[in-house]
Amino acid sequence: MLTILLVQWGLGIALPLAEMAMVIALLVLLNLASLLRHHRRGAEVSNAELFIALLFDLGALTTQLYLSGGATNPFISLYLLQIGLAAVLLERWSTWVLVALASLCFVGLIGVHRPLALPVQLDDGVPRLYIQGVFICFLIAAALLVVFIQRISRNLRIRDENLADLRQRAVEEDHIVRMGLLASGAAHELGTPLSTLSVILSDWRRMPVFKAQPELIQEIGEMQGQLDRCKTIVSGILMSSGETRGENPRRTTVRCFVDDLVAQWQSHQAPTRLDYVNAFAPDAVIVSDPALKQVICNIFDNALEASPACVGVRIERRDDALAILVEDQGPGFSPGILATLGKPYRSTKGRPGGGLGLFLVSNVVRKLGGTLSANNRDKGGACVTVTLPLAALAPDGMAMEFSDAR
Repeated sequence: MLTILLVQWGLGIALPLAEMAMVIALLVLLNLASLLRHHRRGAEVSNAELFIALLFDLGALTTQLYLSGGATNPFISLYLLQIGLAAVLLERWSTWVLVALASLCFVGLIGVHRPLALPVQLDDGVPRLYIQGVFICFLIAAALLVVFIQRISRNLRIRDENLADLRQRAVEEDHIVRMGLLASGAAHELGTPLSTLSVILSDWRRMPVFKAQPELIQEIGEMQGQLDRCKTIVSGILMSSGETRGENPRRTTVRCFVDDLVAQWQSHQAPTRLDYVNAFAPDAVIVSDPALKQVICNIFDNALEASPACVGVRIERRDDALAILVEDQGPGFSPGILATLGKPYRSTKGRPGGGLGLFLVSNVVRKLGGTLSANNRDKGGACVTVTLPLAALAPDGMAMEFSDAR
């Protein structure tokens, strides 16, 4: 538009403004339609759509050149802009079709066009005026190529980053599947010896030689309790892997779910001090599922291991999400661990297999559409925050989400 106005009013060359404005209006409508399509159907654009869009651009440029001198117009070189974009964006066959069509248009404009009537003051050296026009065309083509190629390169970089992230997630999820199979197999193998030990301990408690020693009876009772806990853990693993599930996950509320979970974990782990605050309000209905319990208990266990003296747990509602904050008074996370939070085998515990807990937590939380973050507190210790959207925990959406997460 600026070029047309400059030629019309600056150089005094009469142009068919009505027809040219109509072509520009059609291009504006094409851009608006492209924006509408982008918002409705997303960023994925097919080769056919791009090819059709460039054909519209090619037709618009050809029409403008036909109205302003044809092949004698120095802006004939703008055909190279469409060809350059096609070479970057289109498949090979589409690019060569566009090259052929642009060539045909060029040849056709040599003989079929509306000649320009130059003013007398400019009609004293067409080569000089042509060179000036070629220079302006060069500036326009160079500027447009820089803008378009930079935007295309940025989009390609974003796509490559997304693909790399998807590949990394696929590797991590494959790792989780293999660990799940190993855990399920181990749970099967452990079931028989645990049952055998339970029977032996029950027999010992009835034997006279042990009944006569109350201290031994008490220790046997503690052993039986720990053995029952091991059996419960094994059953939970089998249930989470889809085996021996006798009932559907039950409905509950966020406050009841977390209260029961914290009470159960406290009875098993018996921390020296637990600062628990449930500030979730208003309450919401969710589904209680063993996999979610394991994820949260894993964070509690890590905090207790880092800080046996005190563990802090706070439950909050942040808009339409559940936030679980777990604090400890331990040494905190190193910068390297914070930078790679949720990656497998990244741990300060210094033992083989360490770091799998937060790795599993991170993947399950991500499957539910939530986030996992950690930071070191100013007064010492660390804080791990899990944020889960309530929509993913609701009865309607939980089953599908957890089938993927496991």
